[in-house]
Amino acid sequence: MARSPGTKATTEKVSEGRALALDSFMRLLARKPFERISLGEVADEAKMPLADLRAAFGSTFDMLSGFLREVDSKVLAAPTDDMADEPARDRLVDVLMRRLDVLAPHKAALRSLMDSARRNPFFALALNKLSVRSQQWMLAAARIDTAGLKGAVRAQGLALVFGRVLQTFLSDDDPALARTMAALDRELARGERALGLIEGAVCLATGGRRRRRDTDTPTEPETPVPPDAPVMA
Repeated sequence: MARSPGTKATTEKVSEGRALALDSFMRLLARKPFERISLGEVADEAKMPLADLRAAFGSTFDMLSGFLREVDSKVLAAPTDDMADEPARDRLVDVLMRRLDVLAPHKAALRSLMDSARRNPFFALALNKLSVRSQQWMLAAARIDTAGLKGAVRAQGLALVFGRVLQTFLSDDDPALARTMAALDRELARGERALGLIEGAVCLATGGRRRRRDTDTPTEPETPVPPDAPVMA
């Protein structure tokens, strides 16, 4: 059944409100720590009533989650047919570099988030959960399997890899991103060397069932992460 004009107008208003609120939230985040941003400040920055803000988001953390969903969508919207015949690692590098391109205008806000994560381990864990969800979509964009426990381990590993690369990216002012590219290549290589350990852990957790290794699939990165390397975006 077709939606009524009133329903369509309401949906469009909420969508516009979400975009406005997200832009305002990210501007605030670039200027101050996440934990000091209030709902009222976002509404004031966006010049919108609190009722409209509530219709769009449930909390400031919900706004952060919404921002990452927007980043995911922009990366996923880019065509990938030209990479279809490339090795899986090359496809993944292409996807992650596109993600960095989308994140580039928000470097100040990302630095702020990382600082907050270093101060608050619980916040870092919450950010990690968002990052793992995003990296599942990045793996899917690179046509890499995300199913089951192995897919979950792979997404967590990639979140850790991307978190380390992001730290280099935030201090890389070279338009060609040479340092960032080198860091991405290095971290993916480290992940590949850890494949035997991760594969064994997955087999053990699934009752010892053997899985055939796909030589065209990037291997899972190391899972340990130091406390001073929060995962984000």
